[in-house]
Amino acid sequence: MSQYRAPWGDIEFLLEHVFARDGQAALDLDLARSVAHEAGKFAQAFLEPVNRRGDQAGARLEQGAVVTPPGFARAYAAFCEAGWNGLRHPERFGGQGLSAVLSTLTEEIWHACNASFALCPMLTGGAIEALLAAADPVLQARLLPRLVSGEWTGTMNLTEPGAGSDLGAVKTRAVARGDGTYAITGQKIFITYGDHDMAANIIHLVLARIPDAPAGVKGLSLFAVPRHLLRDDGSPGEPNRVACVALEHKLGIHGSPTAVMQFGDDEGATGYLVGAPNDGLKTMFVMMNEARHAVGIQGLALSERAYQHAVWYAGERRQGRIVGEDGSRGDTILRHPDVRRLLLGIKSRIDAMRALAIYLALQRDQAHGGAQASPRAAAQARLDLLVPVMKGWFTETAQRATYDAMQVFGGMGYIEETGAAQYYRDARILTIYEGTTAIQANDLVGRKTVRDQGAEARRLLDEIAAAARPGLDGEGLGEALRAACADLRAAVDAILEQAGSAPRAAYAGGVPYLELWGVVAGGWMHALRARAAARLPEARRQAVLASAAFYARHVLPQAAALRQAIVQGGTQADAYPDDCWVG
Repeated sequence: MSQYRAPWGDIEFLLEHVFARDGQAALDLDLARSVAHEAGKFAQAFLEPVNRRGDQAGARLEQGAVVTPPGFARAYAAFCEAGWNGLRHPERFGGQGLSAVLSTLTEEIWHACNASFALCPMLTGGAIEALLAAADPVLQARLLPRLVSGEWTGTMNLTEPGAGSDLGAVKTRAVARGDGTYAITGQKIFITYGDHDMAANIIHLVLARIPDAPAGVKGLSLFAVPRHLLRDDGSPGEPNRVACVALEHKLGIHGSPTAVMQFGDDEGATGYLVGAPNDGLKTMFVMMNEARHAVGIQGLALSERAYQHAVWYAGERRQGRIVGEDGSRGDTILRHPDVRRLLLGIKSRIDAMRALAIYLALQRDQAHGGAQASPRAAAQARLDLLVPVMKGWFTETAQRATYDAMQVFGGMGYIEETGAAQYYRDARILTIYEGTTAIQANDLVGRKTVRDQGAEARRLLDEIAAAARPGLDGEGLGEALRAACADLRAAVDAILEQAGSAPRAAYAGGVPYLELWGVVAGGWMHALRARAAARLPEARRQAVLASAAFYARHVLPQAAALRQAIVQGGTQADAYPDDCWVG
């Protein structure tokens, strides 16, 4: 079994050469290097050793309480003791206040080594951001220090048996008690780490309706519902009326408990209003966007881990004659042409994703910490446009990456003992939770393209086109990227035209539109990487350019087909007769 190695070389190349120019990255490179190295050492020591154990044993429900897999609680205690949970959170609540760039690097490492484990701090981080955005100072003071330290964890409770993506159908109720608390009654499903044995308390952020609230999503409020009631000093007291009544049996991420949560009985569970009444969905979107960004990182991370595992196996496995090398036997399958095609295909996509993840982290830092309002607004607009692309394209790419990595193993990949299948199974959820790919595409079409009539999309396309200048290093990259930009411009125009005259066609082409944005943004990242490659030693420079050339020849040509699907292919699904789907 291979051991994960944090991709130091690529991380340092991106921070030191690709983005640390023209004042873009006000980042302490020595600090970033130190944090990334320490994160890798911690993950190898505590997270990776319990990854396979978590997959095999899974979380289990015993006498109404969830027991996490062996080693998870110890790893979590070490994680919090080392200060990793508070890395990017405000210092005033006990965090370290470090950059989104550093948290992006470390989150990739956590998810690569143990995606099931990393979901717990991931959701806690989203809960922290939601509370920072909307909770009153008293509630913040009671909850945030312990959430930031990791002593407590957080969850997101949206989905119900009758309300999935349609949150307007939420039925959970909240009734004011007159003492500043609310009685919460209802059931939520698919709640990641809804119950576990790793922390002293769990703060559930729950969408619910107060009496006489408007119908639909405009009538949702957000509540913080602790597993244990809070004493006057904020410490956990008696159990609240919150229960995990079942755990889901899943295809992957077995180590992560996915709970069915029951809030309240006749008296209801005690909850605290977060933000204004009926303003809950707006606040929950803070947490959802955090989660969508983090799930994109998961896609990158599982792609990297599956890739490393496949490279290790290809370097060990001896099988067959090597084409073009005197037909000799005895060399490893790493010399087989198609194995090399599979591996470089994964690698070129990982290179694009990691660069785009760091670019977006820089935008987050600028949007939240820049000194001037105009650059902050520009960074937020860029972030808003590309977060659905990051979530959708990264996670769809992870399906291809883990599939191809398993293919490298051949028949041995289908055998659980080799470990290749776990990454394939774990990655499958990524395109579904925190909003399916179609939901991300709907967001990209409606809120991010049509709402401003394509203004931000065209600004970004102008920037990408400028990077795709003639003579760009990386065989054929400049030409291929310019052609792909033209395809995307045509797609933006088509989406805007269809949105007015044939909106169902626009949304039917939404997923290809999102995929096209991912393909082009990935080519843009390769252009930035290729421009900076001259600063590298010769072998590394050639590796960067070979990855870019592969992307130019194998991935960017997909843009023309995606454009066709968007411009002319959106109506076929609607035209199919409803009575002919079966039979």
